[in-house]
Amino acid sequence: MVSLLPGGNTASATDNLGLNVKGAILIDADSGKILYEKNANEALGIASMSKMLTEYILLDAINDGKVKWDQKYKVSDYAYKISQDRALSNVPLRADGEYTIKELYEAMAIYSANAATIAIAETIAGSETEFLTLMNKKAKEIGLKGYHFVNATGLNNAQLQGMQPKGTSASDENKMPAKSVARLAYHLLKDHPEVLKTSSIPRKTFREGTDDAIKMDNWNFMLPGLVSEYEGVDGLKTGTTDYAGQCFTGTAKRNGTRLIAVVMHAEGAAHIARFKAARQLFDYGFGQFTTEEIVPAGYTFKKQRSIAVKNGKEKNVKIATKDSISMMVKTSEVDDYQAKLVLDKESLNAPAKKGTVVGHVQIDKKSGKDYGFIDGSVSGADVVTAVTAEKVGWFSLTLKKIGAFFSGLF
Repeated sequence: MVSLLPGGNTASATDNLGLNVKGAILIDADSGKILYEKNANEALGIASMSKMLTEYILLDAINDGKVKWDQKYKVSDYAYKISQDRALSNVPLRADGEYTIKELYEAMAIYSANAATIAIAETIAGSETEFLTLMNKKAKEIGLKGYHFVNATGLNNAQLQGMQPKGTSASDENKMPAKSVARLAYHLLKDHPEVLKTSSIPRKTFREGTDDAIKMDNWNFMLPGLVSEYEGVDGLKTGTTDYAGQCFTGTAKRNGTRLIAVVMHAEGAAHIARFKAARQLFDYGFGQFTTEEIVPAGYTFKKQRSIAVKNGKEKNVKIATKDSISMMVKTSEVDDYQAKLVLDKESLNAPAKKGTVVGHVQIDKKSGKDYGFIDGSVSGADVVTAVTAEKVGWFSLTLKKIGAFFSGLF
């Protein structure tokens, strides 16, 4: 293993932030590096944070041309009845009304409107029951673990007036570990960064200029101008039920660095405790971590600068890192990280093009706790051939085989 970072003193700062929550996690939105976690693997109620997955599936469908923003939705009896329950977060829908997908999406993303979310699920899959299949498929595709979905909204099924998706329990609720919630947000922002254009809107009027106009205040109070505002926050999704408690997946960007914080079942003042916990996480991340280059592009490891080549003009070919590897590390622990070469094969068969993957880089921490990456490993860690390994000509190859034959006899 080769240490590539400048010297420094090992941090003694504690990772215990004193968060009054059942689960939490903080990650770098660029590399997926986990900076902090607390009980991040226990499946807990996620409430309306479920809508991030509904948003993901909708934005996929928009990109694929399966759904259009100006497409009209005719209100189902189910969506209408749920929309009239003002004890829930909702924009009331007319039984005979038609609404564009764009209107419904904004109501879902800004105001966490539940009937609007059901309408989107019905538009994409025909019914919320069928939409659950898409939710589970997408969850598996992006590698979520410990998830359990019973509806598209995150409400407790008991709140769906007996119309919950078929095959689900009448009092069940969506669950997922904080780590999977963070992974969902991480992939959502990677694949659909445009989601922030809507999640960052603090206030908007639904159906402005009509008799149905209703003011929508974003439930994310950390947005600029709202009661718990925090510099750089532009998303992402809150959630609250009796079972899940106060939940929040927030994201903030400062000086080119974007963080994702997930808070599960925060304890404290109504609707404010989750933002207090998120603030602690953001302060910790922005205040104590910096992005460092761990390995430069084209780096060769001293103990393994090349790999053997069979039937090649040269016996060995040079190998090096394909890309640079950067990640967030605690500023006071910058010298604790080491890059280790892991070869996936002992040799190559010629011919092999320049850039052939032969292994990867593993990042290890010499001491103390390291939480790893939200996707399991650092991205951009391929080790490749630095030049083409050309195959030896047939005549030379024949002579080699004859020589090998006779050397075997003696």
